Amino acid sequence: MKGGWFKSYTIVYLVFLYAPILLLPLFAFNNATTVAFPLEGFTTKWFGQLWTEPALHKALKNSLIIAVSSAVISTMLGIFAARASTRYRFPFKAPLMGLIMLPLVLPEVIVAVALLAVLLGLGVSLSIFTVILGHVLVCTPFAIAILSSAFQSLDQSLEEASYDLGESAVSTFRLIILPLVMPGIISALLITFTISLDEFIIAFFLAGNENTLPVYILGQFRFPQNIPVIMALGTILVCLSIALLATAEYFRRRGIAKTGGKDTGGFL
Repeated sequence: MKGGWFKSYTIVYLVFLYAPILLLPLFAFNNATTVAFPLEGFTTKWFGQLWTEPALHKALKNSLIIAVSSAVISTMLGIFAARASTRYRFPFKAPLMGLIMLPLVLPEVIVAVALLAVLLGLGVSLSIFTVILGHVLVCTPFAIAILSSAFQSLDQSLEEASYDLGESAVSTFRLIILPLVMPGIISALLITFTISLDEFIIAFFLAGNENTLPVYILGQFRFPQNIPVIMALGTILVCLSIALLATAEYFRRRGIAKTGGKDTGGFL
């Protein structure tokens, strides 16, 4: 009986969570300027209007620059941190790793306000660069979580065998370790790219006069005639996010299988 109630609760929760997402394509292809039932007919004109919005193109360009930069930097930092935490012992290891992972549990609005106060106090002008700094802070813990799993599943005897054959620590990392954890690196890149592309709060506080895609979308909701276009854009973003997350999960599982580790659960 308890299992039946739990299943029912799970179904209701999933419907409540994902029903709004399923409504996006309905109104994106609806030939009406109002988001309401009944639907008036099928159209693709809202998708065509996406190509005629210069402000959207600029916001998309800014978001792509931020997302790519944040993904690369946070993944590189994640490689170093995950390698150190899984391979070496050093003083204050647990507190340091806890401090690095802290943005995972802190409310983003608190992180954004704190960053804003620090940057303004240092006299740093708000721009795309400041948004990248904020996104790196938020994305790095996710990269570390993914890469720690990849490094933990490595067989340490392979590294020791490389040393016995005369390879240095650098060449061992480049020739042995890096290829084995490459699926995890690709997964971390895709996940952090998706997180940065969709992130709103930090971009809202730190972008200054530069628009990002989430900030642009919020601004367009002030104009009811633009809502169907935003629905079309939202449909594309949802499909893109699902594709990126599915690809990241594929590479994560491939990396675990490649190193012979145990899958303890993933993103999907």
